[in-house]
Amino acid sequence: MYTPPMFKTERAASLAFAEARGFGTMCAFDGGKPVASQLPFYLSYADDGTPRAVFHTARGNPLIQLADGKTSWLLAVNGPDAYVSADWYISPDQVPTWLYQAVHLTGPVRRLSDEELTVQIDTLSAKFENWLAPKKPWTSAKMTAGRLEAMKKAIVGLVMTVVDVEGSFKLNQHKSEADYAAVAGALAALPDTSSQQIAGLMHQARPEAFADAESSLERSAP
Repeated sequence: MYTPPMFKTERAASLAFAEARGFGTMCAFDGGKPVASQLPFYLSYADDGTPRAVFHTARGNPLIQLADGKTSWLLAVNGPDAYVSADWYISPDQVPTWLYQAVHLTGPVRRLSDEELTVQIDTLSAKFENWLAPKKPWTSAKMTAGRLEAMKKAIVGLVMTVVDVEGSFKLNQHKSEADYAAVAGALAALPDTSSQQIAGLMHQARPEAFADAESSLERSAP
């Protein structure tokens, strides 16, 4: 990942982002071309603190044949993104750009044992069922034993031992407060959720950039 210093994210923040997102593109190389699939995952940690991305995929997925436990794969995890028009800046002579959040995890991938796959299925479903609270969580215990075993035979569990963690949160951090606030305001006014999310992240990252504008609004209020 190309990461200019002003956008580079610390390892802990990158891992937290990846865990919170829980969905990414897993990429490997078969010797002739890239092979990729979009997959949900969760992070676990070895006793020595090494992070692991744990996931599963359909048994027919060509990725499975590449899981030799030695060759590095890439897990690309993306957040919201948004186009920025040069017209939105206060300063002249600006250019259009794109703002985004992205984290890349790399490391070797091996297959899970049957016992590990059982844990993976329950842990993964619990992660995302928790997003639906107060709904009562679905668990594999709701399935008949025969049906559960049949479904398990249709998938293969995999785990990446994460060696490298790279994160880039490009939110216009290098711009002046006036330009920063102007772009965030323009994004917040757009109808799409992704642009609004980027605007919210910009507010969180540099709240001081909006202090003057908010004070002006308060002074002008009747």
